[in-house]
Amino acid sequence: MIPYKTHKRLDHGQITYGFFGRKGGVSSGQFGQLNTGQGSDDLPENVFENRRRVAETLGTTEPRLLSNYQIHSSEVVIVDGPMEQGRPKADGMVTRRKGLALSALGADCGPVLFHDPDQEMIAACHAGWGGALKGITTSTIRAMESLGSKRDNIRAVLGPCISQANYEVGHDFRDSFVAENESFDRFFELGPKKETGERRPHFDLKRFILARLRHEGVTRIDCLEDCTYGQPEAYFSYRYNTHQGVEGYGRNISAIMLKE
Repeated sequence: MIPYKTHKRLDHGQITYGFFGRKGGVSSGQFGQLNTGQGSDDLPENVFENRRRVAETLGTTEPRLLSNYQIHSSEVVIVDGPMEQGRPKADGMVTRRKGLALSALGADCGPVLFHDPDQEMIAACHAGWGGALKGITTSTIRAMESLGSKRDNIRAVLGPCISQANYEVGHDFRDSFVAENESFDRFFELGPKKETGERRPHFDLKRFILARLRHEGVTRIDCLEDCTYGQPEAYFSYRYNTHQGVEGYGRNISAIMLKE
C-alpha cells in the first residue's frame, strides 16, 4: 500500500483522494521513490508504474489519472474523460465524471483539492507563487461554478508545500506582490540576519493560497502543515535539491476522484 495523507475537511463517501509523498514507488536516486512527474528526467517506465500505483490506490487505472502540463498559470480545463490528445497546458482541472482522478503535481508548490458534495463535483489545482498570484484558485472556483457549483458548498484542502521558514526570496519578489496589492505585504517577514547583516524576506505561500480561497468566499478550507523542503525524506522538493547541489527532482502528486 502506498502511504498518503488525508484531511477530515475532505472526508466524504462520494470521493477517494490522497496527498502522496515520495514513498511507495519504484524510482531511484533523486527521483526515489514515487516520482509521478511526466516532465522529469526519470525513466518513463518508472513514472508510469508510479502513476499506476497511485491510480490503483485511488481505485482507477493509470489512463484515468489525469495531470496537466503545468505552466504556473491561471488556466483551468473542464475534463470529461482520459486525455487522449495529450496533457493540456493548464494548472487546474474540474470534472463531474465519476472514475476520473484529477491531480496536481508539485515539488514545493501548493496542491489544492476541491469537492462540492451537493453537485458531486471535484477539482484540483497547482498553485505555485506565480499561479497563486495570477489567480489559479479563483479560476478553478469559477470553473466549478460554470458547472453549477456554489461557493458555500465547496470544500478545499491545501496539501504539502514549502513553509515560510524555508521560503527565502528576494526583495524584488516581495515588491512584485506589493505592487499587485499593498495588503500582500502581510505574507512576508524578514528572516534571520546573514553574515553580511542582510535580512531577506520569507514568503508564506500556504497562508497566501488560503487567503486567496477565503477572499473568493470559500470558507470550508484547511491545509496540511507538512513542509516539502523541511521533510526531504517524505517529499520531493525542488528548492532542497537545488541547495544540496542535486540536479533533477521528482514530483509529489495529490489527487481526487468521484467514486463510480
